[in-house]
Formats: sequence, C-alpha cells, structure tokens
Amino acid sequence: MTKNLDLNGLQSIADKYDLFYIDLWGVIHNGINLHNQAITVLEELLKKNKTFVLLTNAPRPNKTVRNFLEKMGMDKVLRNQVFTSGEAALNYLKKSFLSKKFYHIGPPRDFDLFNLFEKNKCEDIVDSEYLLCTGLFDDYDTDLTYYKNLLDKHIKKKMICTNPDLIVDRGETRELCAGSVAMVFEKMGGQVVYFGKPYSEVYNQSIDNKNKKILAIGDNLNTDIRGANLLNYDSLLITNGIHKDEIKNKGIQNVTKEYEVIVNFIQADLKW
Repeated sequence: MTKNLDLNGLQSIADKYDLFYIDLWGVIHNGINLHNQAITVLEELLKKNKTFVLLTNAPRPNKTVRNFLEKMGMDKVLRNQVFTSGEAALNYLKKSFLSKKFYHIGPPRDFDLFNLFEKNKCEDIVDSEYLLCTGLFDDYDTDLTYYKNLLDKHIKKKMICTNPDLIVDRGETRELCAGSVAMVFEKMGGQVVYFGKPYSEVYNQSIDNKNKKILAIGDNLNTDIRGANLLNYDSLLITNGIHKDEIKNKGIQNVTKEYEVIVNFIQADLKW
C-alpha cells in the first residue's frame, strides 16, 4: 500500500534509511529554478548526518551539472553530492571505446562528455564505429521520424545512450530526451547500452551502497521508481512531476499498475 507523506513530510520516515538516492530534475529543480522546500530537505538530511546522492540522468560529466546548479544558487556542500549518468557512461567509454570512431547524436552543448576523445568524432554517420546518443539535435528536437531515417542503415552499430529518460519538463515545457531516440533504435532492431536510472551501474558507481537501507526519490516511474524496484530499494514518488496529469486523472494505484511498478511513498513535492 502506498503511503502519502504530504501531511507528515519526509522527516516522518527519514530515520529508517541510511542512504537516499534523490533525483535532480523534477524533484530538486525544474530546469530553471531550485525548489526551496526540496533544498531544505537536503539541508535537514545533512544535519542528521544522512548520506544522499543527487543521482541524475544527465548526459554530462558531474562537473558540468555542478556548475549548472551553482548558477541556480545551490550551495557547494549540496552540489558535491551529484552523480550523473554521463559520468557513468564516460567511465565506460574511457575503458572500452576510447580509440573508436563515433557519431554524436545530440545537441552541441553536450560536447564536454567526449572532450577526451573528440578527435574520434565523425561528421558523417557512415564513418562511425558506434553511436553516442546524449539527446536530440536542436533542429530535430521533436521529430523522432528523422532519427528513424538517420539510423536505418546503421542498425548493426552499438548505441551508447547517456540518458534513458524519454521526456523531461523544463519549466512548463515538455521535451524529448535521449531515451526516446534509443527506443526508436531498439524498435528497429538496434542494440543500446544504457547508462543511468533504472540500470544498476549508475547506482553502484555513485557510492558504496552495500548493506545500507536505501530510499530512492524521484518523479519518473520508468527510471527513478523502476530502478528502485529492480534494486530492491524503497521508493518515494514526487507526484507533481512527469506523471502529474496521469495521477490526477487516474489515481496513483491505477498509474503504478499501468507502469508495473511498486511505489512505497508519494509526496506532491519534496518537503521535510
């Protein structure tokens, strides 16, 4: 049975857990502004000497996201807890793909992910040995048919996807993410290696999580909550996020049943 924490807040269950995996986008900020009450939660967890990781499916290195949060006004002590799907992917690429030629699918701003091996970037997809997907091209950020046509003759190449999210809300605007392109590629028969929630690699790389009681907090059933389920962590869904309209129209029990996930707790917005 899913328990609603809107009345008693996260403080009512915080002492049960040793480690908190907390999503950034949709929980701590909306892509434009920090959520002040969520920042208070992080500060209160620190006061209790609780460990948390700001685990995000961002296709960028940790440093880049920390800089982004600094511009938003987040304190350094909180920014230091960030770990990204991009960082996890970068660690993998440095071990296994450093000398291979790749074609980048995503906006130019994601270049910092492959700074170390930029010389291997191909301008023509035909020349590439693998595909590195960090998002959508700026000129084709809503047209998934474009990617189906682009990838049609390259199904035998492996795709590395640095953000499994399908969508994200930037303020009031919904945007497609790298996961949507990767899904197109998979449906065509292509092989995708994902880095980020719900896949275990990003959790295990971020911190020593062995023998700890863990709560995963996020607004996305496909990534935050499914990841918690797969790893046997408890979960808290922020209902004013990605699934806000679905939950409003159908109710939390029906929505979680549709997505085939278990949610232990819900809260409209993350509050202490």
